[in-house]
Amino acid sequence: MGRLDGKVALICGTSPNNGGTIAHLMAKEGATIAANDIVPEVAEETARFLGSRGYQAVAVPGDASDPNEIESIVGRCVDRLGHLDTVVNLAGRQFRWPVTDVNIHDWNRQIQGFLTGGMLTTKHAARAMIEQGRRGCILHVISSAGHYGEPGNSGYSATKAGLLNFARAAAVELAHHGIRVNTITPYFMEHNLFRFGAGSRFRLRNSSTPDDFLKSIPMGRFPRATDLAYAAIFLASDEAEFITGIDIPVDGGVRAKYPPWVPGEYTGASVDEYLKHNKPQRYGEPVEE
Repeated sequence: MGRLDGKVALICGTSPNNGGTIAHLMAKEGATIAANDIVPEVAEETARFLGSRGYQAVAVPGDASDPNEIESIVGRCVDRLGHLDTVVNLAGRQFRWPVTDVNIHDWNRQIQGFLTGGMLTTKHAARAMIEQGRRGCILHVISSAGHYGEPGNSGYSATKAGLLNFARAAAVELAHHGIRVNTITPYFMEHNLFRFGAGSRFRLRNSSTPDDFLKSIPMGRFPRATDLAYAAIFLASDEAEFITGIDIPVDGGVRAKYPPWVPGEYTGASVDEYLKHNKPQRYGEPVEE
C-alpha cells in the first residue's frame, strides 16, 4: 500500500530533474499524476515516462502563471482525474542581473512566473479542493535564495522570499478548510553540477564555483531531486495531516550551520572527486553513460 494511494497530484513544472522526479516518486507511492509544464512536450514526456513504468498519468500543459491558463489547468486535471488532492508548484523562470542594471521587463516576468504564478496556483487549487469538500495539500518549492541575499540574483531572491511568506499566509487562511500549504527549500542541486560542469563559475557570482557550494554543505554532498521528492511525499501524505505553514530545508544542514564555518575545508571535499562517484539522473533514475 502506497503512502499516496487514491490521491491525485498536479505537478507544475515537470522537467526530468526536480518536477519529473517528484512526479515519478509520488506515482510510486500510489498517486495519479497530472503533469503540467509551460512546454507541452515536457509535460507529455513526463506522462509518457510514468505510463511506461505502469503508473497513471496525464499531461495538462499550460502556463501556470497565466490567470486564464492555470484555471484551465486545474479544471482539466479535475475533469480527467475526478478530483485534486495535492499540488506541487515548481514553475517559473530565473533571470540574473546586478541591482544597478535590473531589466524591468525581466523583473516583471520573474515576479509573474514565481510569485504571481504561485498565488494563482494556490488560488485555483484551493477553490477546487473546497468545491470538492476534500482536504488538500499545496506545496511550493522555494530556494535558498529566498532565505538569503544572493548577489546578482535580487529578483529571484525577492520572488522566492515573497512566495515563502505568501505560503505561510495561505496556510493559516486555508487551514479551516483542511487545506495545508507548505514549502520546501533546496540548496544548489546536484543536477546543476552535471549541467554546468565542475569548473564553471556563475555569472555575477565570480567567486562561487561548485566546489564552494560543496564545501559549504555539512553533510558533504549536493541535494538530489529524490531528496526533494521524499520531502514532498511526506508533506502530501496523511502522515503530515497536522503540518501546515512550515518550510522544510533540503540542504544537508546549510541553514543550520554557523555562517563562517566551511565544513569542506576539514573534509577535503572536491567536486572532481564527487563526480567520480555520482551520476546524473533523470526522473530520479541514474542515466547510464
